[in-house]
Amino acid sequence: QVQLVESGGGLVHAGGSLGLSCAASGSSFSYYNMAWYRQAPGKQRELVATITSTGSAHYADFVQDRFPISLIREHTVYLQMNSLKPEDTAVYYCKLQAWGRSVAYWGKGTLVNVSS
Repeated sequence: QVQLVESGGGLVHAGGSLGLSCAASGSSFSYYNMAWYRQAPGKQRELVATITSTGSAHYADFVQDRFPISLIREHTVYLQMNSLKPEDTAVYYCKLQAWGRSVAYWGKGTLVNVSS
């Protein structure tokens, strides 16, 4: 059974930085995508950034180079969040999906709270 565990959320002042980590256990996929999504109160979940197992990264427009994503080891993704804004406040979720498979695995989420 694949399980994803996120860590690193918390409270930070605007302009500050946080790093989010997500580790997937039970995964033996060789080719996969890992991604970060976020969901703010009263809003739909939205994609923040995604990276393939071959290292190709893609970002939502609102990221604007503030949130570099990286694979720090197999099945473990890291999101470095810089220049945080109050509107970045949300629960951040990690997702893993193997290439060619419809099933996606999600973590339970970690809260990021940016105060003004």
